[in-house]
Amino acid sequence: MRILMVSPYPPLRDGIAAYALQHVAALRAAGHDVEVLSPAPSAAHYHLDLLTPGGVLALARRARGYDKLVVQFHPEVFYANASTRMRHARMSLALLAAVRASRRSEVFVHEIDYRVGRRRGPEGVAARRLWRSVDRMLVHTEVERDDLIRSFGLRPERIVVTEHGAHFMRRSSMSREAARRSLGIPEHEVVFLAIGFIQRHKGFDRAVRAFQGLGARGSSFHVVGSVRVDEPDYVAYLAELQELVEGTEGAHLHNQYVSDELFDRWLIASDVVVLPYRNIWSSGVLERALLYERRVITTAVGGLSHQAGARPGVTIVDERDLAAAMWREGGGATLSARRAEPWPEDGEDLRDRVQREVASRAARGRKAPQAGQGLAATARPSLAVQRVAPLMLPPPVSRRPGFAFVKRLVRVATAFEVDPLVEQVNALREATIRALERQEQTDPGSTSAGRHEHGRDPAAGRPPRR
Repeated sequence: MRILMVSPYPPLRDGIAAYALQHVAALRAAGHDVEVLSPAPSAAHYHLDLLTPGGVLALARRARGYDKLVVQFHPEVFYANASTRMRHARMSLALLAAVRASRRSEVFVHEIDYRVGRRRGPEGVAARRLWRSVDRMLVHTEVERDDLIRSFGLRPERIVVTEHGAHFMRRSSMSREAARRSLGIPEHEVVFLAIGFIQRHKGFDRAVRAFQGLGARGSSFHVVGSVRVDEPDYVAYLAELQELVEGTEGAHLHNQYVSDELFDRWLIASDVVVLPYRNIWSSGVLERALLYERRVITTAVGGLSHQAGARPGVTIVDERDLAAAMWREGGGATLSARRAEPWPEDGEDLRDRVQREVASRAARGRKAPQAGQGLAATARPSLAVQRVAPLMLPPPVSRRPGFAFVKRLVRVATAFEVDPLVEQVNALREATIRALERQEQTDPGSTSAGRHEHGRDPAAGRPPRR
């Protein structure tokens, strides 16, 4: 069967692109002839601008030459520029033309706005017509299936729940010992891992806070990933996370994009994979962790409870129970057990004993600052500048008819004056960050170079920050 798959595709740094790559490999292994069309230049066979009705209509013309059209759907691929309801409706009608031009159509839904299906205006009408015309919709959880049926009025028999990891394959054959050696992780540590693109909804900061106190008990926590795009919110969250990690004993932030093989190597090296998400539909990281039989702690958000189900090795918690679950995996006493320790009985002065007991219990959960260090010593000066997001011009869009066109004209007319100013401001920001980082590395009295990380001599060695 000749199949045209429409999806973001490597080398783009994108979770759907990685998913599509493995899906294509599985289809080809089954004997199908698969070609890929991406919304931007990539390793795919073709690319089209799918943010305009004209680009999607060009897709419709191409789809006629294949036995099946497969779409890896995310709203940003098609609707990112749909700033008005009429534009949204036009995009849906263009996609409808592509679906009807194909002999058979399948759509893998990675995310969708259910609110559109419940609207009575033109965008709601067009969206319902579009999705009711698709031969088969595929989702990863029963929750998503039920929501599609209710919101868009779809026939239940056309919506299939498929395992998120159905096409996943191992990218590394390393042993746990070899993986740890390659990453500089001591063999004896209990290793917690949070991995993926760094965004606020991933909740990595939750896991770092829940980990506090476990570093002193022989555990380490590694946050591995990078921001997907340099948008102000993402950059600001990265800086906040970095500051939090640096103030937490045993925690490490590896701010880097990882290849498929390195991603899996981190999974192999870990003991427990933590998914502290605030909001998500389903998780590819969960599937990859289970592919290597790693224990997983995940919050019960979105469809994760249904995706994880009763699968062995998965602990499903809410935010309040995250710390207790991590302490159980780390081999330490649970938080409730620590709170339930009996109160000593003797004739000692109650006020003094209360003060000493409070200080003692606090010290067990979190290492106190070294003598002579204030609170400011737990953070690097450069982080204050990093929290200031790079200057970016607002996009020339508007919900009012005609205003977006005027904004684009103004943008073009003033670019020769405004763009150099933006570049200069951002260059000054980067130069300031670099200067502060050099000072932190070379000045023995600075906060980052002067303190001993994790309560040890810096020369004693520890896993490198990557």
